[in-house]
Amino acid sequence: MSCLELKKKLDTKIFFEGKELCRQYFATEKITFGSSQLMPGEEGEVDKGHSAAHEVFYVVRGTVVITDTKGTYVELEEGDAALVREGIPHKIINISDKIALVVWSCAPKP
Repeated sequence: MSCLELKKKLDTKIFFEGKELCRQYFATEKITFGSSQLMPGEEGEVDKGHSAAHEVFYVVRGTVVITDTKGTYVELEEGDAALVREGIPHKIINISDKIALVVWSCAPKP
């Protein structure tokens, strides 16, 4: 196995969480990395949280809100990042007028 591995967009695992289009680029025993795309005004399903992993979200395009089930939320614009600690249910909501693109990563493993 090479020390570098390339994954093209067309070769990703695609799945939906509600109206959130997700692409999983990598999933190893140490990290999972992917992206989520949401149309304006749309929201994803609640992710139940990850019992042994932290998850980082970075906004590439648009403005989103990440909220937990207790009503706590953060608003993120392009270039902002948020950390969700283990076991916290959460979801993403696109509050901008353009397609939002968010990249995310879980470690050590969701």
